[in-house]
Amino acid sequence: MSILLDKNTKVIVQGMTGREGSLRTEFMKGYGTQVVAGVTPGRGGQEVHGIPVFDTVKAAIDKVGMVDATVTFIPGPGLKGAVYEAIDAGIKFIVSPVERIPVHDVIAMVNYALKNKVKLLGPGSLGLISPGKAAMGWLGGSADWAQMLFEPGPIGVISRSGGQSGTVPWALKVAGLGISTALHIGTEPVLGLSMAEVLEMFEADGQTKAVAIFGEIGGTLEEEAAEAVATKKFTKPLVVFIAGAWAPEGMRFSHASSIVERGKGSAKSKIEALTKAGAHVVDSPEEMAPTIKKLINL
Repeated sequence: MSILLDKNTKVIVQGMTGREGSLRTEFMKGYGTQVVAGVTPGRGGQEVHGIPVFDTVKAAIDKVGMVDATVTFIPGPGLKGAVYEAIDAGIKFIVSPVERIPVHDVIAMVNYALKNKVKLLGPGSLGLISPGKAAMGWLGGSADWAQMLFEPGPIGVISRSGGQSGTVPWALKVAGLGISTALHIGTEPVLGLSMAEVLEMFEADGQTKAVAIFGEIGGTLEEEAAEAVATKKFTKPLVVFIAGAWAPEGMRFSHASSIVERGKGSAKSKIEALTKAGAHVVDSPEEMAPTIKKLINL
């Protein structure tokens, strides 16, 4: 098993005819993802890497049948309309790699997704990968790199850093551990799926035996993850590293969501909450793999 994505997941790509949409479609198809259609208004009738393109999501579904998920390579100002179109067409999982979205647009999208019981990963997410099965977004970069970096196995990975979304799985692989699903949670100040929600999915996943989180300062994602552990919504071993502990209050670290303001979202508060809940917080990323190996007796 895995979470959110496997070899049977049928995927469309909104914005397939653009540069990024075309490049990432080639990657996803090459890795084994069932990319069944693309959508670009005004480009219906074209093909990209042998995949048919339609003018609307509804037209794509009418032709290829219902799909499970969409990934949106849409410029920021147009993202809200694309997400609403996908939700209105009945799609239940949306991956949004786009950054720098107007905050009020993100709030509206997240609320609309919640109202319609749709899972929204991002905005600002590199995507996710279930090794040996499928990928959505650009986590992995190319089929060859993805096959080298990501090994199938029992560890779930959640990262707030795009770069570390690949580095942590690689370090786990070097240590002899593989991945059930790895995902980049996103970079915007307001996000769809939270760490706590993803942890509950990993709790229900039979393949996942433990989870590694690469956290950062700012926001409340890690505190919510701690609450999931404290309330027993997640009971498997959890190893966490929090980056940016050196950053003073008010300094933005890495991206928009990583900023400590008015004493909230600091590394100290996150580490205290996670440790108190029973998670294993490490002082460096290098400690994540050996700590997990000890916890699952490998």
